[in-house]
Amino acid sequence: MRRMREESAPEARHGYTIRQMAAEDLSAVMLLEQASFKNPWSQDLLKRELQHEWSTILLVEEEREADGPELLGLAIFWIVHDEVHVLNVATAPKHRRRGVARAVMDEVLARGRAKRCTLATLEVRKSNEAALQLYRAFGFRPVGIRPNYYVDEGEDAVVMVLDF
Repeated sequence: MRRMREESAPEARHGYTIRQMAAEDLSAVMLLEQASFKNPWSQDLLKRELQHEWSTILLVEEEREADGPELLGLAIFWIVHDEVHVLNVATAPKHRRRGVARAVMDEVLARGRAKRCTLATLEVRKSNEAALQLYRAFGFRPVGIRPNYYVDEGEDAVVMVLDF
C-alpha cells in the first residue's frame, strides 16, 4: 500500500478552506455527521479512520466573522495502490447547494491524480439524485448495483467508477 499521510497546508479552493481532519475536530465532525445522515458514522469509526495510513478525512470550512471557521462538509476516502475509494461525502444541511461537495470532491480527485491513481470508485444511494448528478458531472459512470447496501433502510447502492 502507498503511504497516504501527508500533512499539507489547508487549501482555499472554491472560496472554502479544505484541510485534513485532526483528532481535535472529532466533536464538530460528529455534529456534522448527525445533521447529515439518518445513520451517521460512529465516533469510534471516525477515530479508526484517522489511524489508517491509507485513509484521509478532508474538512471543508468557511471563515466566519468573529467565531473562526465553520465546518461545512467533509469527505472520507482511501487511496490503495492505484485506486481512490470514496467512502463518505457529507454537507451540512444548511450549506447544501453551495458547491461544498463539489469543492471537496475536486480535492479528493486531485489528490488521487497526484498519487497517479487510475481509478476512483464510490457507492451512492439509488435515491440520492443530487449526489448522482454531482458524481456524473465529475465523469463517474454507474457500473452496478449493490442490493440492500444501506441495510437500515433496505436501500440499494449504485456503484460508480471514474477512470482518470
